[in-house]
Amino acid sequence: MPDTQAEPDTQTDTLLVDRTAKTLRLLALEKMREAILTMKFRPGERLVERALCERLGVSRSVVREVLRHLESEGLVETVPGHGPAVAAPEPAKITQIYELRSMLEALAARHCAARATPADLNALRAALERVRAGYASADPFAVLAATASFYEAMFRAAGRAVAWELLVSLNGRITHLRARTISTAGRDKHGMAEMQAILDAIEVRDPDAAEAASVRHLQNALRLALAQTQP
Repeated sequence: MPDTQAEPDTQTDTLLVDRTAKTLRLLALEKMREAILTMKFRPGERLVERALCERLGVSRSVVREVLRHLESEGLVETVPGHGPAVAAPEPAKITQIYELRSMLEALAARHCAARATPADLNALRAALERVRAGYASADPFAVLAATASFYEAMFRAAGRAVAWELLVSLNGRITHLRARTISTAGRDKHGMAEMQAILDAIEVRDPDAAEAASVRHLQNALRLALAQTQP
């Protein structure tokens, strides 16, 4: 018997990809993430579905999916009796996140200083230049993207792929905190100097100095993050 292939029923086939709906979800997700990271929605602010539908121009089902996704990233939390709201990190949780970052990033900086190749160093320099350019153009998203690239290059050069995966799992929370600290006065100078110190130590193959510079950078970032939780 000849092979026959049934034509998909576009009305009932649940596997059919709905490109339009997917695009709407992604666009809405990007807009909401940007609004949270740029403080258009403040920590603790309620996120009312009906109002979001009107502002984003999408359906309630899309808004709910977006909120669930942002909750998985740690940018949104469900408040009992009130519904979804922008996550307002507690001091204890902020401290834990920075403690974990400090352990992993300081170790990565140490190993990177010991084993980075010339290509690795070039990648780190290029990422740091993009961080500097982002600050110069007052583009927080460029700063965030370039900073993430810098650390990914450092972890890869250090041979610490598993440690990087652990940090990526906290990416939403880390990005949220980083977005708040990079906006503080003088962070474009102090933060850049601290990251430059990490790179300088890596370039001269000084593991102790690279580790110490990484710890100092995160201690300062933690201080700024905690200060922003004060009323």
